[in-house]
Amino acid sequence: MTQGQAVTQPNRSHHEVKAFFHAATSTFTYVVHEGRAAVVIDPVLDYDAIAAHTSTASADAVVDYVREHRLTVEWILETHAHADHLSAGDHLRDVFGARLAIGHGIVGVQKRFKTLFGLGEDFTPDGGQFDQLLHDGDVLHAGVLEIRVIATPGHTDDSLTYLIGDAAFIGDTLFAPETGTARCDFPGGDAGQLYASIQKILALPADTRLFLCHDYPPPSRGAPQAECSIDAQLQENVHVKRGVGEADFVAMRTARDATLAPPRLVLPALQVNIRAGRLPPPDSDGVRYLRLPLNRFGHKS
Repeated sequence: MTQGQAVTQPNRSHHEVKAFFHAATSTFTYVVHEGRAAVVIDPVLDYDAIAAHTSTASADAVVDYVREHRLTVEWILETHAHADHLSAGDHLRDVFGARLAIGHGIVGVQKRFKTLFGLGEDFTPDGGQFDQLLHDGDVLHAGVLEIRVIATPGHTDDSLTYLIGDAAFIGDTLFAPETGTARCDFPGGDAGQLYASIQKILALPADTRLFLCHDYPPPSRGAPQAECSIDAQLQENVHVKRGVGEADFVAMRTARDATLAPPRLVLPALQVNIRAGRLPPPDSDGVRYLRLPLNRFGHKS
């Protein structure tokens, strides 16, 4: 499977789900559509960390698919402010004339990281960079598509799951069963909240299809998978399968998180993603700059 390649998912309801895998960050972007109406979930902006170069090539593969199928994208939905890839939400908002939405918890995320990155008066941490801030229980519509918003905090406090028919787009809350669950050591993360959010997802109807934001397949499996079942998570998830209680999960997650290195793109990703995928404004020389706070992440000697 190559970067930007579309993967057809089994269609067990009227809507179609098309997954695009971004190999450089192991991220899935989804186009969900029924009739001509569509939504895009978790789009990725290409970023070369060595050259500090951005590209819309992967996002434009999504654009090509939308245009080929003559779709109208009404919403671009972020499951949370990602720390492992840059969002192409702003780019696709401009291309499609769509609205961009994220969980209302983004305001707290913005406040924390505005301070960390020393962002100036050009950045207001009120969520206004997005077109709509979403709360648990909200319902969005795109044509005949109904999108139910489920708050699933724990990995971050702005994390959401989007339920569209029998398909739940669960962000980083759960990974494939062999990989387990999301980390909770970012500011605003909470392992107890994550456990409760996972139980909420696993309590959905048994035939609900779970669509992952990332997959890091072990060598025994090979190809990344976008979709898994609730039963597979209950039976096989290495962190939180059936029978694992909250106390054991929190202890495991806390100990494991203490050993993890920061995501490779955490610093560029967060300062772009809290801006709804918009790059920082150009400096007086016309160049856009990212800020890298030294000695704030990773090993401290």
